[in-house]
Amino acid sequence: MAKQAIKLVLVTEKLLLKKVAKIIEEAGATGYTVVETGGKGSRNVRSSGQPSVSDTESNIKFEVLTENRDVAEKIADQVAVKYFNDYAGIAYICNAEVLYAHTFCGPEGC
Repeated sequence: MAKQAIKLVLVTEKLLLKKVAKIIEEAGATGYTVVETGGKGSRNVRSSGQPSVSDTESNIKFEVLTENRDVAEKIADQVAVKYFNDYAGIAYICNAEVLYAHTFCGPEGC
């Protein structure tokens, strides 16, 4: 049986990996997935002030599944306030359904 969840996606510069991970963990999320990624955005400028290169190692993407929207918004707000004025980044939230992950459901089950 599927369990409803909120998925927060954060895409930002790779050098923020540990700082963003710390915010996620301190907000109470039980885990996250992070992958190296690349692309092109409207700003097309890195924190160094140089144009970005569309390679696959310049950005990271976090995906965080939470049981409620409040945790996702708390994480997004903290990351945006601390980093998005000085670093490239975007955050978005979508609804998700967790199908097979007993660890997400907790000890009481889904």
